[in-house]
Amino acid sequence: MNPLISPQQLASLMAEDANLLILDASVELPAPRFDRDYQVASGRDGWYQAHIPGALHADLLHDLALPDASFSFALPGVEHLASALARLGLDGARQVVIYDRSEGFWAARLWWMLRSVGLAAQVLDGGFKAWCAAGLLQAQGIEPVLPVAAMSLSARPGLWIERDGVQAMVSGERPGLLVCALSQALFEGSAASRYARRGHIPGSRNLPARQLLDADGRYLSRDQLQQQLAALLLDVPGPLVLYCGGAISAAALALALTLVGRDDVLLYDGSLQEWAADSNLPMTTGATPD
Repeated sequence: MNPLISPQQLASLMAEDANLLILDASVELPAPRFDRDYQVASGRDGWYQAHIPGALHADLLHDLALPDASFSFALPGVEHLASALARLGLDGARQVVIYDRSEGFWAARLWWMLRSVGLAAQVLDGGFKAWCAAGLLQAQGIEPVLPVAAMSLSARPGLWIERDGVQAMVSGERPGLLVCALSQALFEGSAASRYARRGHIPGSRNLPARQLLDADGRYLSRDQLQQQLAALLLDVPGPLVLYCGGAISAAALALALTLVGRDDVLLYDGSLQEWAADSNLPMTTGATPD
């Protein structure tokens, strides 16, 4: 299945497929005004005001996250995830399309989460903005939900990495290439960061996820992605380990790499929200050395 679907393709599916589940994965996370300015809120209010007809809000901040974790959006266990998905009516047989109201990064995050437990889904290319730009119908208010029994899910290996695995990479004990998907300014530490410290994990390369989208918020063509990702598509010992602030922008980078056929990719779930909060872990600023 192509990970992406266009607004027109989705509209056609909606007209012919009653077994379709559309999820709005939006979260509100404004840019920081100063260091440690971390403000995050559920995107439910925005979904309530306007959404694709029939779409349900998938709450990445609360329902689909590990409770009481030390960082936001922490990946829940498979049983927790299965229960949350069942409350949305996801039973493994429905075709799933995910979108959000910003750059598509939240949708990519949920897509990766589902992929990591063997569930297929597609991301609406360009998100809600593209849907509106196409002049397609919008809805407001609550949508009916048909909860189902929770599925039995199993985690697929080789899609996530935890802090100790990243530490092993930094120390040279584990092969792989660290890639930060944040902007160049955040990577280099020249802009205010919402996290505990500025900069990046030592040894990282920088490839901002927004470079993989066009002016309308759609993913670049395969050829254009090949060019943007060329440095990461070369043979490297070990996998690509992607991170950002909370494994959100990194998920968009992971989706782009999937589009060009790169599959040895891991997401660091805690990312800088976890890493920067521990003063014992190294961070550095400035550009990646040539």
